Amino acid sequence: PILIGQDVSLFNGLLQYLHQQGYADSAFVEAHTQGLDTALKSSQAETDIQDVAVKTGISLEKLQLFFEKFAQTEKVMTLFSMGVNQSSRGVDKANSIINCHLLTGKIGKLGAAPFSMTGQPNAMGGREVGGLANMLAAHMDLDNQQHQQLVQSFWNSPSIAKHVGLKAVDLFEAVESGRIKAIWIMATNPVVSLPNADQVKRALNSCEFVVVSDICKDTDTTQFADVLLPALGWGEKDGTVTNSERRISRQRAFLDPPEQAKADWWAVAQVAKKLGFTGFDFANSHEIFKEHALLSAYQNAEINARSNAQSFRYFNLQGLTDLSLDEYDQLAPIQWPVIMRNQAEHAFAQLFSQGQFSHADGKAKFIATMAIDPVHQSNTEYPLILNTGRIRDQWHTMTRTGLSANLSTHKAEPFCEIHPNDALKYGLKEGELVEIKSAWGNCVLRTVLSDNIRRGQIFAPIHWNDQFASDARIGKVVNPVVDAISGEPEFKHTPVLIQPFYTQWQGVFYVREGYEHIVKNSIENTVWWTKIQTAKAVRYELADRRRFTQTTQHLKQLLPFEDESFEWLNLEDQTAHISHSVVLKEGRLIASLYIAPKALLPDRDWVASLFKRDRLSAMHRKALLAGQAMSMGNSEGPLVCSCFKVGKNRIIQTIKENNINHEKQVTACLKAGGNCGSCLPEIRGLIKACQAELTQ
Repeated sequence: PILIGQDVSLFNGLLQYLHQQGYADSAFVEAHTQGLDTALKSSQAETDIQDVAVKTGISLEKLQLFFEKFAQTEKVMTLFSMGVNQSSRGVDKANSIINCHLLTGKIGKLGAAPFSMTGQPNAMGGREVGGLANMLAAHMDLDNQQHQQLVQSFWNSPSIAKHVGLKAVDLFEAVESGRIKAIWIMATNPVVSLPNADQVKRALNSCEFVVVSDICKDTDTTQFADVLLPALGWGEKDGTVTNSERRISRQRAFLDPPEQAKADWWAVAQVAKKLGFTGFDFANSHEIFKEHALLSAYQNAEINARSNAQSFRYFNLQGLTDLSLDEYDQLAPIQWPVIMRNQAEHAFAQLFSQGQFSHADGKAKFIATMAIDPVHQSNTEYPLILNTGRIRDQWHTMTRTGLSANLSTHKAEPFCEIHPNDALKYGLKEGELVEIKSAWGNCVLRTVLSDNIRRGQIFAPIHWNDQFASDARIGKVVNPVVDAISGEPEFKHTPVLIQPFYTQWQGVFYVREGYEHIVKNSIENTVWWTKIQTAKAVRYELADRRRFTQTTQHLKQLLPFEDESFEWLNLEDQTAHISHSVVLKEGRLIASLYIAPKALLPDRDWVASLFKRDRLSAMHRKALLAGQAMSMGNSEGPLVCSCFKVGKNRIIQTIKENNINHEKQVTACLKAGGNCGSCLPEIRGLIKACQAELTQ
């Protein structure tokens, strides 16, 4: 992996190599681009491939191979995502990639393109309707005077915004300073997802009027709402979405909305009308789509004729402007631009194939990019670099995926990955709690040792929030520096320190669904906890700084099941610091609490499985109280394959029994990895680990 923040160095180096070694497509550059000289001049610092290898942390041999492969391969796709975008130099990183494709003419051809893989399923659709602070609707620029006039003329509006608005980080700074006194938050959870997240909490706490639209009542952000509006979930929405290949798909609701829940467009229209604005009398999404299509075509030259180069835009839905309601409901997925309703399916499958770009002169622009290090560098106080991102089975801030028992079985707790050598250096052990601290905030996570992490770096996922953990919002720790153009925060590069988080005891607690309210306050008063959904119960991993004896002497403060209808079982060994408590009602398991050294805590999946039973047998009671299953032969372990419900233990056993050396063999035996494929990297890692074990 490349050193965090050095993507511009890498692709500037590639640009120089391609130019020096004669791999430029001179005819394409001359006919269809401008600005190459300035791009080459700005990347002069990367003319020596050995220097680039040092800057990027890539071995010289691999870097040379990469440059040669890019140069000599006719069709190259460069796929980039959050590792490039989430940076204070994110725009430069993307432009440095595009520059290499422009220089070699590897753009506008099937199988040859720079391709941004965004993290949102309707990211393209959001941009089409002007869903950013620096955009107008229909892919037009807010700071472009001609675009301003075009949109104002189309809407016949008395005025129009002429300056770029505040992007997310700047927006909440304006809220805290009092420049913004009212805010309406839709479909996002900024108290978790933004950097310097405690600043967002302060801003919302001081804001005079906060409105939140969401489908979840309890999120970190809804806690600050003066007005909480029930919105529609994905399956309840009606409209269109657009994917990364510009394909518009008709989304039809398949669930009836809850009684008071309404579409966001409806809520906006109602408020706009109450404020006295005209033009918001929409009856349904069909009417909104027609206006959307009409704006895209307004004063827009046709693709081939280009009768007015100054207003030419590829985003054009001319052929969909007269859709009837029935035609809209039956609309098949279609790729824009749509010039004519009956245009051929692949008429515009490949943009730029004629070397025609959306600038006034029709030419693409090389952009000068300079390799500049991230703003905040590691130092003696904060010696490690924090990288944040997603994990496979959770979505954003867990407001919905955190409720799924299946999705919580893979990575159950908020964690921090660190290289084993760094763990040794900082006195950390596998599975122990650690505090991550930066100049902006701190949080507490579970340590995971990993050879996949480069020394000097740590990784933590973005998902956990205050609804699912006491102190795991990694956004509190992330620095608030943003890209000057995109406003994208530096999520991938924050200097931090890491240190053990000391507690007197750790434990695991389960409570049956429907009884959580009894224990919520007492459980959440422990110094550290994380909440995990299982099939029939909620599981809490706990840690506290109160002495073991102080805790066990007041167990009913921790587990306030005081009604005589509850049956208690308890086992304690004060010397070994072991305490097992079980609460039953009419033979059903209601709650269980295990406090013990980490190695002696019970198998989590086994305990969770007992909550599925309507009544426990005497043997189950004994086993539960002992914290030891009668037979552990069927324990699947953490879920690896969500599609076919295959656990880690079964995969390891199958690998060893069959001497497996390829993931396809695992799929043949267990089906694992044979559907979506997202678990295949982990399966490959298990195969590698088993093979290494055999050679020792």
